[in-house]
Amino acid sequence: MLQKKICMLGGFAVGKTSLVRRFVQSIFSENYLTTVGVKIDKKSVAFPDKTVDLILWDLAGEDDIGSFRVSYVRGATGLVLVVDGTRPATLGVALTLRERCEAEFGAMPFILLFNKSDLTDRWAISDGEIDELKQRGWQVYLTSALSGEHVEEAFRQLASMVAK
Repeated sequence: MLQKKICMLGGFAVGKTSLVRRFVQSIFSENYLTTVGVKIDKKSVAFPDKTVDLILWDLAGEDDIGSFRVSYVRGATGLVLVVDGTRPATLGVALTLRERCEAEFGAMPFILLFNKSDLTDRWAISDGEIDELKQRGWQVYLTSALSGEHVEEAFRQLASMVAK
C-alpha cells in the first residue's frame, strides 16, 4: 500500500475543504468553516494492481500569497490546485501557489480544479482560458463540491499520477 501526501492549494473560500469532504465523506455542508492552518484527511483509492492512500492536507486559503507557508508542502507528492470559477482572481492565486511550490520543491504532479461549476450563471472564467490550460497538457476538471460533479474522477486521476 502506498501513502502519498497531497496538498490542497488555492485562494480563500474556493472550496478546498468542501471538495475534500465530498471526496472523503461523500457529503456537502452549507455551513462554511474557515480552515485555520491545516486539516488532514485520508482516503484510499483502489486500482486493479495497487491501493493508494491519499493523505490530504487541506491548507488554509491564501489570497495574500506572501503569507503562504510553503513549508506545509514539504514531503508532498502531489497538489490539488483549486480555483473558484465565479472569481477569476483565484486562478492567478492557484497558479502562483503552484509556481512557489515548484520553485521550492521541484515539479510534482498536480490537478487543477475549477470548482463551483454548479453556479454556471455566475461563472466568470472563459472556456478559452480553461482550454489554454488543458492545451499545456494539464489535468483540468470543472468540479462541484455541491453536486459531486467530477470530484471522484479528479482525485482518482491524481492518485494514478502519484502512484507511478
